[in-house]
Amino acid sequence: MKITVDEEKCCGAGQCVLIAPEVFDQRDEDGIVVLLDAEPAAEHHGLVRESASVCPAAAIHLDEV
Repeated sequence: MKITVDEEKCCGAGQCVLIAPEVFDQRDEDGIVVLLDAEPAAEHHGLVRESASVCPAAAIHLDEV
């Protein structure tokens, strides 16, 4: 799995960070998503998929390699 995020779309809701903190974080100044791991281990894939599905701005894109 390869993850990309569109910072321009991100609204800073933080759902991704709550669901998968090993993979996502937020910038302190505006809450915009920070991708910590673009190719997470298989054990995180389920949570990453959930994060992408609940993202209100559809800013998380997954490529299921």
